[in-house]
Amino acid sequence: MLETLMRIAILSVLMLVLLPNSSQSSQAKDRYLYRAEFIQAAPGKLVELMDHYKARFRDPSSTGGEPAIWMRHSQGDHWDLLLLFPMVSYTEYYSFEQSARREAGETAFNNRVAPCIAWHEDIFVYGPPLAVVKAASAKASFFHVEIFQSLSGKQSELYREREMENSYQRALHRPENLIFVRDQGGAWDLFTIGFYRDLKHYAESSDVPEKDQEAAAKSAGFEGASKIGPYLRTLISTHHDTLAVSVR
Repeated sequence: MLETLMRIAILSVLMLVLLPNSSQSSQAKDRYLYRAEFIQAAPGKLVELMDHYKARFRDPSSTGGEPAIWMRHSQGDHWDLLLLFPMVSYTEYYSFEQSARREAGETAFNNRVAPCIAWHEDIFVYGPPLAVVKAASAKASFFHVEIFQSLSGKQSELYREREMENSYQRALHRPENLIFVRDQGGAWDLFTIGFYRDLKHYAESSDVPEKDQEAAAKSAGFEGASKIGPYLRTLISTHHDTLAVSVR
C-alpha cells in the first residue's frame, strides 16, 4: 500500500512537470488530451497482442477511464497498431483516483504484452473532444493517418495548412481530417486521421470533377488543386502515410 501511495505521489509531481509547455499545443482549438501509442508487434505476435488489448478493453476499470480508440495498419508506415487513449487533461489522468484504478492491472498487463512488442512510441497530443472522435470512429472502418514533422519554425503554418485542407475537403463534401497536435513525447509535430466507411469511400475523391477540385482548392486558400501537395512539402521534413482498418 505504501509503495502504491508513493508511486501516486510521484505521478502527481510529474503531472505538474508535464503541464502543457509546448507552443504547438496552443494551436489546437480543442484542448482535449490524448495519449497516442504507436506499436509494432514482434514477429508473429500481432494477433496475440491484439487479443491482449481486446481483453483489457472489455474491463474499463483496467484502463482507469475510457478504453482506447484503435486501428490496425493496412499499408504504409511500419507500425501495426495505433491506440488513442482519452486522457481529458493531465490533471484528471494523473489524479489520485484514476492513478489508483490503473495501478491494479497496469503492471501485470505490461508484463503480458512486453514479449509481443518489438517497438512502440508514445506521444501526448491535443485534439478534438472525445465525443467528436468517438462519433467519427463509430461510423468508420477505414482510416487515413498522416504523421508530420515540420521544418523548424513551420509548426503553426503546418497546422494552418491542415485546416486549409479540411476546408478543401468540406467544399467537396468529403470527410474532414481530425487534427492532433503534439504536446509531449515523440518527435512528431502533429498527425491527422481521416475517417471513412471503407476503401471505396476513401477513393471517391478521384471521381470529383477537376473544375470542382480547383474551385474548392482556391476557396480554401490554395493556388490550385495541384499546388496542395507541393505547398505542404515546403513545411515538412518528414511525412508518413498509413492506411488502416478498424479493430472490432
